[in-house]
Amino acid sequence: MTIEDVIRRIGEIGIVPVVRAATVEDATRAVEAICAGGIPILEITMTVPNAVAVIRHVIREHGNTVLVGAGTVTTRELAEQSIRAGAEFLVSPGLSTHVLAVAQACGKLAIPGALTPTELMHAQDNGAKLIKIFPCGNVGGPKYLQSLRGPFPHAALIPTGGVGISNAASYIAAGAFALGIGGDLINAAALRDGNLAKITQAARELVQAVRSAREVSLEKASSLH
Repeated sequence: MTIEDVIRRIGEIGIVPVVRAATVEDATRAVEAICAGGIPILEITMTVPNAVAVIRHVIREHGNTVLVGAGTVTTRELAEQSIRAGAEFLVSPGLSTHVLAVAQACGKLAIPGALTPTELMHAQDNGAKLIKIFPCGNVGGPKYLQSLRGPFPHAALIPTGGVGISNAASYIAAGAFALGIGGDLINAAALRDGNLAKITQAARELVQAVRSAREVSLEKASSLH
């Protein structure tokens, strides 16, 4: 896929599930539960044991229908390993020019993390097309994102950290390009207990919440013209 294809796919779905799990088996089960809930995008974090093997496995099993990326990519080495495993995008908690350079050289999308306006500008200066705002929930949530949208109206921002079903609509209304969601979607207790139906249901609810919020935003925008 091209970088533009990946950006378009993330924008269409509007949700990037962040998969953190204690074992390869738990990660695989989480992936299957999320896909069953209608979210064909996955970010496997490098904090998952044998994360590269998980990425390879998920791509082998679901690569034709699911967009798979790597998360918590903080070094050049992790970026190279993730891309070799087949990751179509790389997500970082902060800005690493080394990760961006590897992704650009390989024709892959890198989504760096930023929090302040200065960090956001630095990410843009280094060619970032999508930017993760992390940890967004700790600094004001949707109101903070809306404040950033003032001076950066064309930036494609993905708030992450404290994002869930209860505030998904507020983030979309604030101008989020997509939502990065971890614990609120992939419930650790449900995963541990094998209650995958709970994760699948949460995925379905998030898909509906994003769709409904976008429809409302479109209606508001059209009423202004």
